Amino acid sequence: MRNLLLLPGLLCDESYWARQRADLKDATTTWVPEYRSVDRLETMAQIALDVVDGPIAVAGHSMGARVALEVWRAAPDRVTHLALFDFGVGPVATGEHESRAVLTDLSAAEGIDAVARKWVASMVHPDRTSDVALVGPLHAMVETYTSAQHAGQVSALLARRDLWPLLPTITVPTLVAVGRQDPWRSVQHHREIADAIPGARLVVIEECGHMSPAEQPKVVSGLLANWLVSV
Repeated sequence: MRNLLLLPGLLCDESYWARQRADLKDATTTWVPEYRSVDRLETMAQIALDVVDGPIAVAGHSMGARVALEVWRAAPDRVTHLALFDFGVGPVATGEHESRAVLTDLSAAEGIDAVARKWVASMVHPDRTSDVALVGPLHAMVETYTSAQHAGQVSALLARRDLWPLLPTITVPTLVAVGRQDPWRSVQHHREIADAIPGARLVVIEECGHMSPAEQPKVVSGLLANWLVSV
């Protein structure tokens, strides 16, 4: 049975991958590392590598996709497959410190629940911002974080490396996927990423914003099932 690391993104945890873990339980042993209190992506990657020994398939969402790429950088001999959802690979952009400070300042001033309400609504498909079945669990997940943990993860993202030079070094089956209506990273950005990774497959998930494993869980589970048997 294949070992599958599922890496959560900003303000996410193991509950975020619950549907995929259930759907893939007969084919994989899944592991979701806990790194909510860490403020470096490289440290998150090392925590992930320490969760399980031996060969691993690695899937990450958003910040977790960056962690997955740091796992590849640190231990390419252990990684058998990579799946990367709704993410970016470039360095910090002009104005990004200020734009991210909007939420960390809100968190410090009004609490993490205020961040949950503002951030989740901005990330999902615009037609689903009032879908309680979707946004309710996402709010609850975000609210398990502290403001300090939120700030630490944002610090990790603001200290990130430019990953474009790493992409051509990837030699394992790689899935690159993005929600069609992702407001954070465009389909074109993901197409450029897939083009930079030898043999990578690009999938655009329809009727989906940034939070693809939660918004389209059946689709994501199917993509992962097919990816795991690719060679």
